Amino acid sequence: MRIALISEHASPLAAVGGVDAGGQNIHVAALAAALAERGHEVVVYTRRTSEVEPHNVPMAPGATVRHITAGPPEAVPKDDLLPHMADFATELGRHWSRWTPDVAHAHFWMSGVATLAASQKVDVPVAQTFHALATVKRRWQGDADTSPPERMALEEHVGRHAGAIIATCSDEVRELSVMGVPQDRVVVVPCGVDLSSFQPRGECAWKGERPRILSLGRMVPRKGLDTLIHALRDVPEAELMIVGGEPCDEEYVRLAALTAVHGVSDRVRFVGSVPHNEVPKLLRSADVLVTVPWYEPFGIVPVEAMACGVPVVASAVGGHLDTVAGCGLLIPPRQPELVARALNDLLADAHLRARLGAAGVRRARARYGWPRVAERTEHAYKALLATSADQLAAAEG
Repeated sequence: MRIALISEHASPLAAVGGVDAGGQNIHVAALAAALAERGHEVVVYTRRTSEVEPHNVPMAPGATVRHITAGPPEAVPKDDLLPHMADFATELGRHWSRWTPDVAHAHFWMSGVATLAASQKVDVPVAQTFHALATVKRRWQGDADTSPPERMALEEHVGRHAGAIIATCSDEVRELSVMGVPQDRVVVVPCGVDLSSFQPRGECAWKGERPRILSLGRMVPRKGLDTLIHALRDVPEAELMIVGGEPCDEEYVRLAALTAVHGVSDRVRFVGSVPHNEVPKLLRSADVLVTVPWYEPFGIVPVEAMACGVPVVASAVGGHLDTVAGCGLLIPPRQPELVARALNDLLADAHLRARLGAAGVRRARARYGWPRVAERTEHAYKALLATSADQLAAAEG
């Protein structure tokens, strides 16, 4: 198949750890490579953010990144990109008139808006993965949500008009149902992890005598790092390593000040962003991985930790309900006392850590390897193509 992956703000070539660079970037890059390994021709479309970016960049054998000019050729916050999606759609249509994909898989709601518009000019079946939903974001962030006001209505439009919705977890299926998305067009395919890199054996980062609690991800308020820092007061023997963000980030500054307020500055280490290939050895150095966001559409970090045999404490939200349940400790979000209790229980019980770590490895290998995820995604594409063919035959008949 010729497969187009559309990821308007999350380039698979971008560095991970910035405000708009995280799990989606990794997901799109790995999915493109895994689909190409299955013999498909894959092109990833993302917005040009620099005048010097070439039109096409080879990413993996059989997979190419194509930069689309839509708006200024510079970094723009994703919440400001909607006015440029018409231009993005026009450029997609132009390219598809020369290279027509068999299926277009949009990632994030704005990619869906552009992809549906382009598919009206060049008839291409559209699959959609949202990665995050406006209804959930608004529920948790309220007035702090910086999404454009049109997002919720446009997201519902994409959900109802895309030929297939590829959700990443069962909780998302429920949210989509409330939005009015037809359930017969929804299939669950989780995000994946590179099991050749994320595994229990391998290089381990240096650590001292203290038990190590690790947090890894984008440094934005919804990730709940303030909850973890608050909890650390009641876990007196442990150190906390926070990976992600940069010292100039507003959230970085806020959290650094918060460590002083809670009297834990001497036990918190801010590492900043690290290359993704450095993450496995950091995970293997941890006694426990903590990820306690207010909400989480999927959450790839706990799966990476599980693949490395590291026990996980996670908030009982979103994708964690599928991935972590039974392989870690789930707690309600924004509950520092419960985080502290879970951490103390784990750090005091080596057998519990070992049991949860082993369960995590088994689940990661069974469900979340990229070859398995790519196979399931391919099945979703084939089902979409079959449905599109049936609809065309019915219309012609």
